[in-house]
Amino acid sequence: MYGDPALPADFKSLPYANAAAPKGGRIVTGNTGGFDSLNPFVRKGRVPWQLRFFTHESLMGRNWDEPFALYGLLAESIETGPNREWVEFTLREEARFSDGTPVTVEDVIWSYETLGTEGHPRYHSLWNQIDRIDTTGPRSVRITFNTENRELALIAGLRPILQKAQWHDKPLAEATLSDIPIGSAPYVVEDFEAGRFVTLKRNPDYWGLHLPLRQGIANVDEIRIDFYGDEDVMFEAFKGGALSYIREFNAEAWATQYDFPDAASGAVVKSEIPHQKPSGITGLAMNLRRAPFDDIRVRDALMHAFNFEFISDTLTGGRQPRITSYFSGSYLAMQDAPASSEVAALLAPYADTLPADTLEDYDLPASNGSTRNRGNMRRAMQLMSDAGFDVVDGVMTKPDGTPFTFDILLRQGDKQDKSIIDIYRKALEKLGIFVTITEIDNAQYTQRVSAFDFDMTDYRRAMSLSPGNEQALYWGSAAADQEGSRNIMGIKSPAIDALVEALTNARDPQEFKTAAQALDRVLTTGRYVIPIWTYAVGRIAHRKELKYPETLPIYGDGVEWMPGVWWHED
Repeated sequence: MYGDPALPADFKSLPYANAAAPKGGRIVTGNTGGFDSLNPFVRKGRVPWQLRFFTHESLMGRNWDEPFALYGLLAESIETGPNREWVEFTLREEARFSDGTPVTVEDVIWSYETLGTEGHPRYHSLWNQIDRIDTTGPRSVRITFNTENRELALIAGLRPILQKAQWHDKPLAEATLSDIPIGSAPYVVEDFEAGRFVTLKRNPDYWGLHLPLRQGIANVDEIRIDFYGDEDVMFEAFKGGALSYIREFNAEAWATQYDFPDAASGAVVKSEIPHQKPSGITGLAMNLRRAPFDDIRVRDALMHAFNFEFISDTLTGGRQPRITSYFSGSYLAMQDAPASSEVAALLAPYADTLPADTLEDYDLPASNGSTRNRGNMRRAMQLMSDAGFDVVDGVMTKPDGTPFTFDILLRQGDKQDKSIIDIYRKALEKLGIFVTITEIDNAQYTQRVSAFDFDMTDYRRAMSLSPGNEQALYWGSAAADQEGSRNIMGIKSPAIDALVEALTNARDPQEFKTAAQALDRVLTTGRYVIPIWTYAVGRIAHRKELKYPETLPIYGDGVEWMPGVWWHED
């Protein structure tokens, strides 16, 4: 995106991969819930989330030790126009799908068009910014964009490429469970039982074994994904040796619950993997499409009633720090001070649409850790009063005199979020706000959130060190009313739309940093999500036979690192 890539043209392998890693062995991992589809490219159905990464490739691939740079994968060369108004890819002659057929320009063009029109909504934005796609040679294709957006050339390089011939007699969106999309990646689906397991086998004839981007990658012969009813059952399976590894997201559990026999004997190893990623946002999201959550005073009041310090101490022993903004923990985060002159200049045209404290030294509400949280509760009551609410006979009433109650939607078996909300609900009752909790299975949960059928729900959105066009999908006005979009809060902000555009059009790292810090400030002060704790380090408990390289990527323990670069060693 800016300057030169970190790796030289003749690099031999990625810096965090062990090119000499032995091949072989088996890894068993676990998911909660179930699945009724093996097609990760359409909105229909529940899909094991790992499949997109294990079974399909794109024209270019990432170096997870470097933001904003891509390297050739299916494409052997890439060329762009002087202003990145177009990008041209030349396919590797040896590139093959798992059935041995070549990856062709026709497959590429069909994949872009089909995903952009029939695929999951996350693929539509790029397609809408493409003017045309032209064949420019036997193995080359040029994509011309209809808008000025320097990141589009990179985004285009990351679209999954599917085999056109597989879908000659059936629309991609109508695939059944037995219609497993054919890809070109190192793994193929070998076996499955709906809702119970999926087994992936490393393709012995994988075409890309010689690529520097693939040295020390996909080392295990088999990956099995087992499905469990909830996290407790999955943890017991791991303790009993049924799973090869498990990720732990609760620091208190990490400190106190890994004393079972295999951990004590050394058969299970606890590894902590640091990273330099932004915190992202994890917490309780409010649906602005429904009153009174469209009133920032109400959202602010609900945030003041959330006693994070007490909740954190109760559930994690205070071991996990709080998320303070969407990009906290990185250089892209809003500063602990009033907005800089550069950030303020970006926000100035939208000052009348932003909360008054957006340009100020804003901090999330904090308590002294006691149960009562008196100061914040008084502030919450005042904010509700300012919004026209009143307490009548111990019940918070709306301006029309009806009680203010709302529902929090959760997945079944999500014990940690349920524990958080049980404490939060008691605090809200002190304000006269009575909350219900609805727990439903994964399928119903996905359907309701996709249809924006909730008042408040748990939310997790990871962030990278190279934010760009995807930010419009997360919080852009155009996505707010598009069912299935990632803007589940329903945010419509001219400032956010403009800042996302500033991100994608930045010409140098300083412009980019300023736009990101401004975006972070607007998102945080918008009070759209009540943040909980950050995951500043990845915690993976694993069988001792599983090994990983000493050099760690700046992105930490993502799926393409674990189990991507791990290997099995007896």
